[in-house]
Amino acid sequence: MTTIAFIGLGNMGGPMAANLVAAGHDVRVYDLSDTAIATLVKQGATGTKSPREAAENTEVVISMLPAGQHVAGLYLGSDGNAGLLDTISADCLVLDCSTIDVDTVRRVQKKATERGQQFLDAPVSGGVAAAQAGTLTFMCGGEEAGFERAEPILSAMGKNIFHAGGHGAGQVAKMCNNMLLAIHMIGTSEALKMGANSGLDPSILSEIMLKSSGRNWSLELYNPYPGVMDSPASRGYQPGFMVDLMTKDLGLAIENAKKTNSKIPLGEHAESLYREKQSAGDGKKDFSSILEILEPA
Repeated sequence: MTTIAFIGLGNMGGPMAANLVAAGHDVRVYDLSDTAIATLVKQGATGTKSPREAAENTEVVISMLPAGQHVAGLYLGSDGNAGLLDTISADCLVLDCSTIDVDTVRRVQKKATERGQQFLDAPVSGGVAAAQAGTLTFMCGGEEAGFERAEPILSAMGKNIFHAGGHGAGQVAKMCNNMLLAIHMIGTSEALKMGANSGLDPSILSEIMLKSSGRNWSLELYNPYPGVMDSPASRGYQPGFMVDLMTKDLGLAIENAKKTNSKIPLGEHAESLYREKQSAGDGKKDFSSILEILEPA
């Protein structure tokens, strides 16, 4: 049993923390939402009143936060308040599972290294369903020793655990993956919509493409056309993975592409379409709802 502080109990963090409890770990949780804390306490976690209280005398700290500014504030401090890295022990393992920019990862890592702490960026893929099932994919960046220490902890929350490379590599892998996901979700939506507009049954067309060269993850496991399978599309596009989050991730990919002189014309176009969807007030819908922008004006 490992003593773990888990900070950030949203749609992803909550079930991830619950799986750590189910695996027998001593989990201390914190979130801005008292309701989220209470839900985890009912499942066996210990509720706390601050990140510092959660992390006191723990062996591992895990965070799952919305953006880089929140991660930097937590670990490096803000408004004159000390960051968590200044209060936890030197032998504490820090795992940030948020999806954020590489520069913030490396700022936090630099401070952690100065204090002798092991730090990994460990963003995830799989969405809420995988977080609940404990089948997430973890993409980890950091030193090998830290990854080896983290792997048994992450295995309680995920099925596929990869060491992508040095610090920040996990975030780069996540950007690349989600950019590709956005592109093939849009392409899948276009193909299904054109087929339906031409009189084809989307379910039959999906089966045809699944046995042909157009086969992809969006078509097979997350079909964006309502009624084809039990996916968010068939539940009014309830997330899932929100348009707001996909738009954020595509923005991170574009930012990284500029810094690395990478050409991503399809990634940029995908980001513009998701921004259009977001501007229409649909940011809280599942990202597969991008099919709706293909409706005639």
